[in-house]
Amino acid sequence: MSQPKVLVQLDADEQASVFDAVVAVDADVDHLLQYRGVCPPQVRDLVHGAMFTRGPVELRHTAIFVGGANVAAGEALLEEVRRCFFGPFRVSVMLDANGANTTAAAAVLAAARHTDLTQATCLVLAGTGPVGQRVARLLARRGARVRVASRSIQRAAEVCQTLANRIADARLEPIVVASSAEAAAALAGAHVVISAGAAGVTLLTADGRRSTDSLQVAVDLNAVPPLGIEGIEVTDRATTRDGQTCYGAIGVGGTKMKIHKAAIRRLFEANDQVLDAEEIFALGEQLERG
Repeated sequence: MSQPKVLVQLDADEQASVFDAVVAVDADVDHLLQYRGVCPPQVRDLVHGAMFTRGPVELRHTAIFVGGANVAAGEALLEEVRRCFFGPFRVSVMLDANGANTTAAAAVLAAARHTDLTQATCLVLAGTGPVGQRVARLLARRGARVRVASRSIQRAAEVCQTLANRIADARLEPIVVASSAEAAAALAGAHVVISAGAAGVTLLTADGRRSTDSLQVAVDLNAVPPLGIEGIEVTDRATTRDGQTCYGAIGVGGTKMKIHKAAIRRLFEANDQVLDAEEIFALGEQLERG
């Protein structure tokens, strides 16, 4: 009889994410072990407990999910998890703190349905935030020219440099966007805009969105009114508005949830997988192809 699938959820937050737990259950995990308030020094004992209870052949039935609301904390936990592995003693692990990887993957896939990203100029509003950075990262890996927008040019430049260090031949440009007028100016000549800003903050007005004839796709990942891109509805899914193809947060959310569940299931196919932004995006592409 096959071993039951055990998912160990490591969460830096005071309370472990209910959202992540429900998705794990819906992805057919047999047993979910949740650990909250996890900090890096605690990771080794938790990972060793997951690894040493099963032989190497059976370790594909155990996996680790790193979640929580703080993406930087999640990244630190992921690094500690990876340091614990040696030889055949390892389990598959997925990072999706604050839903950053699955959301970014769904947003970029939405844009890719309607334009050739290798030929596109893309503006990422709030491009230095946790989701925005991953959107920029995935777009750059697809060959797009990416404008990384932030209220701070220094922060935008730092993110561009970090991405350039990871991605050969990345085409990145830091942009200051601290007002609606600057957002409209940054949009000039762009084919895609993806807004990844904080909830309830409008980053691009409807007039700004309509100000350039080049814009083909607009994606807003904010589900809380007022939305990040004015004139887009949260339920928009490939909806035509002012000649542009528009997606709202719920319109993207269906793809995000499919990717999230599929990624959890993928963890149990082998014991040596690390699912970060690129791997999760690749899985999303597979789902798109059917």
